[in-house]
Amino acid sequence: MRSAGAYGHTVYGFLLQRRWLGLLLVVLVLGAVCIRLGLWQLDRRAERLADNDRITANLAAAPVAIDTLVTPGVVVPETHEWRLVSVTGRYDADAQILVRYQYRDQDRGVDIVTPLVTDTGVAVLVERGWLLGDSPTPEKIPAPPSGPVTVTGWLQPDSGAGDSATRPEQGQVRAVASTGIGPTLGYPTYPGYVALTQQSPPAVGLEPAELPELDSGPHFFYGLQWFFFAGLAVLGWCSFAWVEAHPRRRTSETLGVSVPATHAP
Repeated sequence: MRSAGAYGHTVYGFLLQRRWLGLLLVVLVLGAVCIRLGLWQLDRRAERLADNDRITANLAAAPVAIDTLVTPGVVVPETHEWRLVSVTGRYDADAQILVRYQYRDQDRGVDIVTPLVTDTGVAVLVERGWLLGDSPTPEKIPAPPSGPVTVTGWLQPDSGAGDSATRPEQGQVRAVASTGIGPTLGYPTYPGYVALTQQSPPAVGLEPAELPELDSGPHFFYGLQWFFFAGLAVLGWCSFAWVEAHPRRRTSETLGVSVPATHAP
């Protein structure tokens, strides 16, 4: 009687053929890529959780003067994103900008950005709030106070969308960046912008800035999907090999016929 090892060598000997070795190589490479993508998604999740911790700490911190965190010509550090800052100055209503394609739930509107010029002559871009409607007429936009105001809000970095999205065209942009809006003004600006949360005298007529989403995102489940795909690739190869090695059993099971076992002489 043949031993189990001899039987396996005979039945599965075809796995040493070039096409099966090639298929195995493809499966292993595909599985490795899927596992790498799964680990990358888990790394993304860890980064997002770390960002959430940093943002939560910044949101809880007391407001500070904007010039203690940033200076003109220097980008907003990631560590200062969502820090509460305060600044006092006068709005330049003539330089007001509309940021289009801004959604709240299913409603499309615009963010209103107005430069606030401080006593030092340096301005900060203030996102005063959101207004329903994609292209509101000037009379529908609540005017900023004409006198001195003190603004408190969340410090935000410049958008990386590029000049085509951040340089004003007919008073409109698609994203906010001091690098795009600043050169069109006649005075220097602080980097980034401030999303207004409070103002004295109070702001009216605009929806205030929204808190950031602090969930973990879909990365964990995406990672599980990639690991599943890796396992599926290996399982598929094993299944094909088993079917190739047992054609009579596959045929009999399909037809519902019982085939008696045969023994080697």
